[in-house]
Amino acid sequence: MVWNIVSDSSCDLQSRDFSSDRVRFELVPLRIQVGEREFVDNDDLVVPDLLAAMAEEKSASSTACPSPEAFARAFAAGDRTVCFTISANLSGTYNAAVLGREMVLEEHPEKEVCIIDSKSTAGAMVLLIRRARELMEADTTGDFAGICAQLREYQAALRTCFTLENFDNLIKNGRMRPLVGTLLHSLGIHVIADATPQGTIHVADKARGEAKTYKAITNLMGASKDCAGAEVVISHCENMVGAGKLKEQILMDLPVKSVEIIPCRGLTSFYAMEKGLIIGY
Repeated sequence: MVWNIVSDSSCDLQSRDFSSDRVRFELVPLRIQVGEREFVDNDDLVVPDLLAAMAEEKSASSTACPSPEAFARAFAAGDRTVCFTISANLSGTYNAAVLGREMVLEEHPEKEVCIIDSKSTAGAMVLLIRRARELMEADTTGDFAGICAQLREYQAALRTCFTLENFDNLIKNGRMRPLVGTLLHSLGIHVIADATPQGTIHVADKARGEAKTYKAITNLMGASKDCAGAEVVISHCENMVGAGKLKEQILMDLPVKSVEIIPCRGLTSFYAMEKGLIIGY
């Protein structure tokens, strides 16, 4: 029996960073359209090249979710599959995965496929993937339904917040007026937002300067849940220095178990833009 974990590429995990003797892992990439160029969010994507292309392109860039066929191929490679997707309220990826499950079960009704809407992205999905691997490796009875139930419960307990300081993409996509974006950037104001339990985005705060921003983030984290023993994953878009400072602030202010820093992949870089930080915990 082959245990199988599938995720779309918004999870920020690189394929090479997943290792298991018992569990297979596959990333299904989203695509990013910048003018006439298409960037596939696989392990070969060079994020600085994507950001440079977006900066040069005057028109709005866009993203495209994976096809149901891409998910079906990934599901067919395992006997029991758990799939995690970016929030269904932010992308059509979840629906594509559901269609992919229907396709593979038509040909292979003996397979089992569980699709979980992360209601998030980035680090929260990394934590879900690692918890799924842990449960699958420890399983001795083939309790697929039990594992899926535990993962859904774990997902409901996870939280995500993020901070932005580059608003070019929001402006080009018509989600922020140019004057507002220019004013925020010139004043050094960082937007701080979090994901709601429904997987939508809620602007929680604004802060001026790095120190106040990181303090506001830890305040938001502490107010959102009991962080005692929590594992934290910070995804950064070309901002290792800022991620390191935020890590220090989190360890100083909150009783977390650990804080890990990873780089954003293409899809999260598209939304976070340069200097953006996404925190899953």
